[in-house]
Amino acid sequence: MLNIHSIEVNPIQENCYIVSDESNECVIIDCGALYDNEKESVKKYIEINKLKPIHLLNTHLHFDHVWGNDFIYSTYGLLTEASDRDKDIYNDVPGQIEQLIGHKWKYPFYAPMGKALTENDIVKFGTHELKVIATPGHTPGGICFYCEIEKVLFSGDSLFYCSIGRTDFPGGNQRELIENLKTKITTLPENTIVYPGHGPATNIGTEIRFNPYLT
Repeated sequence: MLNIHSIEVNPIQENCYIVSDESNECVIIDCGALYDNEKESVKKYIEINKLKPIHLLNTHLHFDHVWGNDFIYSTYGLLTEASDRDKDIYNDVPGQIEQLIGHKWKYPFYAPMGKALTENDIVKFGTHELKVIATPGHTPGGICFYCEIEKVLFSGDSLFYCSIGRTDFPGGNQRELIENLKTKITTLPENTIVYPGHGPATNIGTEIRFNPYLT
């Protein structure tokens, strides 16, 4: 059984997930921890539960999802596993921030990318597997992580509760995002729980019926 712990981090209120099972191995998904107290919350949860982090995963590489990557790298030696279609935006985090807030923000060193993930790749930890589902549109390299046995989806900023991710950033494409969600995500079992990059959890059935972008 999966244990899913969510920590809301940084000014953009991003959801960082620590996902483990009975083996005590865990994966960290979208560690946007910016402030010291947020990083300490991640570290404390891992220590208290005696977890062993073996993967750092990113659904995409916008700044609010990667702010904690250097912390995870320096603490646990893990490089992010993400789509290399987002490597250009990962290499220009200051540019991302400037575009959003209108002025430069000095950004410290952050860890380089590790393994590149593509459609249908399998990420293994403990007794569980996460399948990579490519859902570009919010970013060129947007992906989701799906645990079939538990019927759980980590959707990043591709799918939110009754909404979808913004597509007005460089590389965004609303038509592409909606098509990917309709053909790859709404086809999952309706009782699949969706854990998004921001906001509350939802499920596939709810999104099929009430998400205005998908109905």
